Amino acid sequence: MDAIRKQASRLREQVARQQQAVFKQFGGGGYGSGLSDEAELNQHQKLEKLYISTRAAKHYQRDIVRGVEGYIVTGSKQVEIGTKLSEDSRKYGSDNTCTNGNVLTRAALSYGRARAQMEKERGNMLKALGTQVAEPLRAMVLGAPLEDARHLAQRYDRMRQEAEAQATEVARRQAKARESQGNPDILMKLESAEAKLQDLKSNMTILGKEAASALASVEDQQQKLTLERLLSMVESERAYHQRVLQILDQLEGEMVSERQRIEAPSTPSSADSMPPPPSYESMPPPPSYEEANGVFASQMHDTSTDSMGYFLGEVLFPYHGVTDVELSLSTGEYVVVRKVTGSGWAEGECKGKAGWFPYEYIERRERVLASKVSEVF
Repeated sequence: MDAIRKQASRLREQVARQQQAVFKQFGGGGYGSGLSDEAELNQHQKLEKLYISTRAAKHYQRDIVRGVEGYIVTGSKQVEIGTKLSEDSRKYGSDNTCTNGNVLTRAALSYGRARAQMEKERGNMLKALGTQVAEPLRAMVLGAPLEDARHLAQRYDRMRQEAEAQATEVARRQAKARESQGNPDILMKLESAEAKLQDLKSNMTILGKEAASALASVEDQQQKLTLERLLSMVESERAYHQRVLQILDQLEGEMVSERQRIEAPSTPSSADSMPPPPSYESMPPPPSYEEANGVFASQMHDTSTDSMGYFLGEVLFPYHGVTDVELSLSTGEYVVVRKVTGSGWAEGECKGKAGWFPYEYIERRERVLASKVSEVF
């Protein structure tokens, strides 16, 4: 009997030591208040944060893709509408049905051409958004690296739950071994349960490191790629708006010039309603070029002569030169005015020819398109 009591006492001490070891490693069993090894707990917390981070980044990438795709659909419809407006404007300008001048015709042609250019720029931007933003982000959202890393993390969670259940089983068998007072069969089952728990813990540690490494790599790729694609989107939109602004500036200049034609006194198309041009028959003849360059130069400060500097003027009434020193002009032409005399004559150049003409036949223009200026020379 004494031998039996001594053997039972040794078994109880062995069970107590094993129980203390299990409680030290796993906190007495139980997932939440159990598996409390510091290294394992830190690993678990790191995986949770990485999983949440990569999931949030994935959702944001998906939101960007959906937003860009919606923007492309809406923008494509705008391109369609704008292109139709461009064609309508071009058609009106080409038909030229107006009987009272062609100012609106030219404006419509300018607008149609500019609208077509703007819609082309919009189409280029939408194409860039699709190829440089939506497609790369969609590929990463659906890519294998992210899914593989998430599967590793999910396997780790399942193994951790299994280890939690095994730790509970070990604790239960330890309590049963204490009550059995050294039953060999119960002790063998306890040892088997402890060995299984140790294997689970070892495998869980290895799998946790693999999952954490994979998720960290994916997180880094997500951050870099998403930032690059956002920057690409901003650059594409900025380039588009800058180009459209240039087109609109040019169009505004052309249309302002056409509006000046309407607001300024103009020559009606009907000969019956055309007001007579200012009379120049009572004017003294224009000076010769010898006088202009010689004698006229010595009279530049005379009160009968006024030097106004160079400026552009638009011809309001046609003028046919009579002498060799006079310059013939047609309505709508632009002339560089270089001299204006007190007697009503002006000297200038138009289309490579120079001469004198009545100053009242032109009107000074402050803002003229570059294309009109090129016609003067």
